Amino acid sequence: SSSKMTEDRIQLLKKVGFEWECLHIQPWKRSYEELVKFAEEFGHTRVPRQFLPSPSLARWVVTQRESHKKYLKGDTSSNMT
Repeated sequence: SSSKMTEDRIQLLKKVGFEWECLHIQPWKRSYEELVKFAEEFGHTRVPRQFLPSPSLARWVVTQRESHKKYLKGDTSSNMT
């Protein structure tokens, strides 16, 4: 299959600061800081799965909980140290 990406499209995306490496879009520390703000505002850290103001925070919280469960079971893929 051929790519529909063209040099023009790449340049347009670069102009708006498009981030090509998705792994770096929401680093842990930035998400943690966002969670701290959420806790200050709402008085808890139970971010709803459908948290419209920040879907990425909702996904991050779910990932942290899943990683913690793996960690407790001794799973080394938990990414928690």
